[in-house]
Amino acid sequence: MFKSLRRTTAATILFAVAGVAAHAQSFVMATGQQGGSWYPVGGAIKAIVERENPGMDITVTPGAGVSNVVGVDGGRFGIAFANSISTVDSLSGKEPFRKATTNVCNLGILYPQYFQIVALEDSGIKTIADMKGKRLTTQQLGNTGEFLTRELLSTANLTFDDLDSVANTSYSDSASQMKDGQADFFTLGSSLPTGSVMDLASSRKIRLIDVDEETFAYFKGQNAAFQRREVKAGAYPGFDETVHAISYDTHMVAPCDYDGEIIKSVLGAIADNNDSFAAISKSMANLTVEEMATDIGVPFHPAAKEFYAERGVSGM
Repeated sequence: MFKSLRRTTAATILFAVAGVAAHAQSFVMATGQQGGSWYPVGGAIKAIVERENPGMDITVTPGAGVSNVVGVDGGRFGIAFANSISTVDSLSGKEPFRKATTNVCNLGILYPQYFQIVALEDSGIKTIADMKGKRLTTQQLGNTGEFLTRELLSTANLTFDDLDSVANTSYSDSASQMKDGQADFFTLGSSLPTGSVMDLASSRKIRLIDVDEETFAYFKGQNAAFQRREVKAGAYPGFDETVHAISYDTHMVAPCDYDGEIIKSVLGAIADNNDSFAAISKSMANLTVEEMATDIGVPFHPAAKEFYAERGVSGM
């Protein structure tokens, strides 16, 4: 009798453990480089979701705008951060994508991104044409910022080959190279202000290169999701003029057939914790559910549509 009871108890425990394991939900969230805003925002999402859903386990990994979309399409990432312009391009397989994506759905917008062109004040760079023969530090291949830098140079009939040197590295390392005088200008796509540029501006005088209407028209012709936004004077220490920058939106994507429960948990964590995210990125301070649900030309995940409809957003 006692042996039978022990066997029954052991079987019950094993069944319970197996049941817990079956309901545990682990997934990878691809964000961005350290020194940018995507990585810490992803960390905050992880903390909130895991706190509110003990059965969920999120691994936050660095990534890049273009490669994140490819990773989601290939099933390597459950959720990823992306740039609206890149995701739109992926749907048709436009460069830099090698083929069209077929399993990438929008979850929601988080905040605007700015393609920032930062030059040392003593570099002599005031226009795109002035970049010829200069030393560039930018993001790695697979990052939206790196691709946009190539496009920017092309508007002045320049390529990377026309520069003295090109370093592909992290935001933090780029800022260090600029501080040490190893690079003349730094290009990046990130929220405003960006921590690495703040760090740079605290020790070197910088200039942000203005994007004129003609240059912007070229980008707008390539992708309708581009916007031209102002970077106000005072955005960085010692920066005392207002310029214009190429802008787009940070949003989140997931495979279109991905677990709806996870999608809703992540969206709820973002929508209900403005203060937590505003402490990381000021651009998220007043984020509303309606703004998150903005149509950017990328189909919404079915669970995201349900989430926004449940929160009172019409037309989903």
